[in-house]
Amino acid sequence: MKILILGAGKMGSFFTDLLSFDHEVAVLEKDPRRLRFIYNALRMRSAEEIRDFDPGLVINCVTLNHTLEAFEEIRPFLKPGCILSDVASVKTHLRAFYQTCGLPYVSTHPMFGPTFANLSNLENENTIVISEGDHLGKIFFKDQYHRLKLNVFEYTFEEHDRVVAYSLGIPFASTLVFAATMVHQDAPGTTFRRHMKIARGLMSEDDYLLTEILFNPRTPRQIERIQRELTDLQDMIRRRDTEAMKSYLARLRKKIES
Repeated sequence: MKILILGAGKMGSFFTDLLSFDHEVAVLEKDPRRLRFIYNALRMRSAEEIRDFDPGLVINCVTLNHTLEAFEEIRPFLKPGCILSDVASVKTHLRAFYQTCGLPYVSTHPMFGPTFANLSNLENENTIVISEGDHLGKIFFKDQYHRLKLNVFEYTFEEHDRVVAYSLGIPFASTLVFAATMVHQDAPGTTFRRHMKIARGLMSEDDYLLTEILFNPRTPRQIERIQRELTDLQDMIRRRDTEAMKSYLARLRKKIES
């Protein structure tokens, strides 16, 4: 299959490496510096080059704030039947676009991310395939993800956004609070160092991605849960209520073991 990848960032490079030995792959990237790290694939600098390449599948890996813009730019150069796809962490506006674009589509979300995961060993990491989409497109991505030994989950767009609000909104908000309140240590403990590593990784992400995940309409409810738990914890600490703390810790241990 001829596959066009939009963007040569972390995820674009990942999919190029994954697919280029079994498929004919082209990468469209306007920043020539990023194309230096692309090999075994055709390099493109302008959308006009797409017409001659004639891809059967497009994988949109540009930054989140340019995802729809990138689709609109290339659409005039695609033939009917070309499958559009994205790997965006936030699907808020994509469903409406796909329903009116006139082309088949498939949407997935690799939950491992390039910042924290070991991309050379993704066994036991997770990915989501949106159930609303082209059947053959979904089969293609499921096959690729199973080859990587990923756990594949299938959700609707609505279910995906709900899961992301919980699985990303809570950790993102908690990490931001840690970063906002932390004080640098000359001799940090192991737990502090681990939290710091997570905070630095999170802050290296694109600002628009962080903003969109936190601005997900379902995220405020998750942050309210954090606030309630912090209020209860603060109350126990102020009262120095040993029995309440023991019960609280026992509940949490049971919860994370389940």
